[in-house]
Amino acid sequence: MPDQTNSTELPTSDGTMPESIAPRTVSARQFPAKGEPLIHQVNWEGLKTLYMKEVRRFFKVQTQTIWAPAITTLLFLVIFTVAMGRGGREVLGVNFATFVAPGLIVMGMMQNAFANASFSFLAGKIQGTIIDYLMPPLSEGELMLAMTGAAVTRAVLVGLALTGAMLLWPGVDLSVAHPWAVVWFGLTGSIFLSLLGFLSSIWAEKFDHNAAVTNFVIAPLSLLSGTFYVIDNLAPSFQAISRLNPFFYVISGFRFGFLGVSDIGDTNMAVLHSALGMGLLDAALAAVVYLVLRSGWKLKG
Repeated sequence: MPDQTNSTELPTSDGTMPESIAPRTVSARQFPAKGEPLIHQVNWEGLKTLYMKEVRRFFKVQTQTIWAPAITTLLFLVIFTVAMGRGGREVLGVNFATFVAPGLIVMGMMQNAFANASFSFLAGKIQGTIIDYLMPPLSEGELMLAMTGAAVTRAVLVGLALTGAMLLWPGVDLSVAHPWAVVWFGLTGSIFLSLLGFLSSIWAEKFDHNAAVTNFVIAPLSLLSGTFYVIDNLAPSFQAISRLNPFFYVISGFRFGFLGVSDIGDTNMAVLHSALGMGLLDAALAAVVYLVLRSGWKLKG
């Protein structure tokens, strides 16, 4: 009996190979040409995956990322209301606690949006895991949208936690006069700081750089934005400087949503103009971040 393990099949009479050993051609539809993209539109699945990854990252340590900032910001309300006394001092027609509460809420939202967006990329650069953000099939816009969306989500959660805590403080009335202003200025302020934090994380090379931006830029602009006072009490030159601060419009516009009055201007149209201005500022900053990401500056060595 012949050894079948070493036998070979010869070509058939027409010169073709037997079907058992004939090479199989692979359809070009399964393996497109080199460099041809497989995802021609928005990669929604990848965008959702990165967004959920970032949300789960800060939610796993929610005591540090949500509740601690809420308690820290609440301490400002406690300290200032106690320091001002209970003499019934009013600002913009309401007691001081009601005046300062909305500004503290949106200030906490903005600061935590910056903290969240500025951490991931910088940690990836330092730890050498930045490739996990750059290698997946995500465009620059999708990457920016996922990171910004996660930062805004954290900002909203901190804002809700702060609102619930301040409702328990005696004398605080958080009745909403203009819901659109609360939503618009809360979101545009959070988006602005998340984009700024994202840009900071691209620029920074170590945590000290990021801390410098937080301590010497974000914190002063937040505290000197009219959170604890109306700018009408300032000298004209300082009023002009305050009106160059985007934080002022976010905080005053957000407060307008609760109180129905603000120190932006004498009319509601001034608040509307500020809302449009913040939208344009966010769009311009998003374009800058997109171009920086696309250039690979400080990301692709």
